[in-house]
Amino acid sequence: MSRTPVWIMRQAGRYLPEYRAVREKAGDFMSLCANPELACEVTLQPLRRFDLDAAILFSDILTIPDAMGLGLYFEAGEGPKFKHPVRTAAEIRKLAAPDVADSLGYVFDAVALIRRELDGAVPLIGFAGSPFTVGTYMVEGGSSREFKKIKALAAEDPATLDHLLATVAKMTANYLNAQIDAGAQVIMIFDTWGAALEPDDYRRFSLTHMQAILDDLQRERDGQRIPVILFTKGAGPLLEDMVTTGCDALGVDWTTDLATARQYTGDKVALQGNLNPAVLRESPAAIEQGVAEVLASYGNGPGHVFNLGHGITPDIDPQHLKVLVDAVHRLSPRYHDKSEPEQIS
Repeated sequence: MSRTPVWIMRQAGRYLPEYRAVREKAGDFMSLCANPELACEVTLQPLRRFDLDAAILFSDILTIPDAMGLGLYFEAGEGPKFKHPVRTAAEIRKLAAPDVADSLGYVFDAVALIRRELDGAVPLIGFAGSPFTVGTYMVEGGSSREFKKIKALAAEDPATLDHLLATVAKMTANYLNAQIDAGAQVIMIFDTWGAALEPDDYRRFSLTHMQAILDDLQRERDGQRIPVILFTKGAGPLLEDMVTTGCDALGVDWTTDLATARQYTGDKVALQGNLNPAVLRESPAAIEQGVAEVLASYGNGPGHVFNLGHGITPDIDPQHLKVLVDAVHRLSPRYHDKSEPEQIS
């Protein structure tokens, strides 16, 4: 490709009026996730508006603990919660990992339908949450800012936390392999909360269990390699550890510029990112400037997938995303030829 490819985390979502209409039709968020036809529709919606280079499955990282029987529900203004969080060694060791084909078949039906509807236009990205991020919700019972319960478990009974995360990792690997079997062509693992740990704890409780997933993934299907993207929000210097996992790409949030990320990773993997999502609230000129700065930060050559440094937020004007995509298309080709790129004024 003679330009930088671009897709957007959470590109199917609440910033699109057509998404909100489908969600209202579905009744609630999980009903939308569990309906393959509607999940396919909202996956395809952003591709009709914007010239994007990938589709990402519309689903949620908490489908796995929901399938484990923790009772996922959503409260307005408070996000996801679980009726049955697991906090004691007895509760955690009693957890069963159900067969993904039986408990999460609706996800794989959606993947197959999306892949058929895409008809080869762009690749389809499947995904899951990292075991630590998913485990945080399972132990805390919902969203958290301080992660007191899971950090206490890590300090007081690390073996039990390891057991929980290993159980989630095994089911996640099965879940992602089933997505690949259904037609997902790329896999992304989202680790939203891993960097809330101290570096040594990150390596033990987050990275080790993501590594276990990678080790269990089928990396080829129908003669095609299945690339894997790892994303830890706020990773910074931890990118040096992440690059050793055997992944193909690393997502980088906006707190680390891509030039620094290239130094951390030694160009051993592709990098994805990393415009601050808040820039999309600004003027078209500011969005274009932000795009130019990200492209310049990565610099010349292949190996960069343009994205936000985290997901697009619901308050964004869809027209502002079009400004971003058009700017990537217009500004990135100069980084893919042998001439020197223009300097940003």
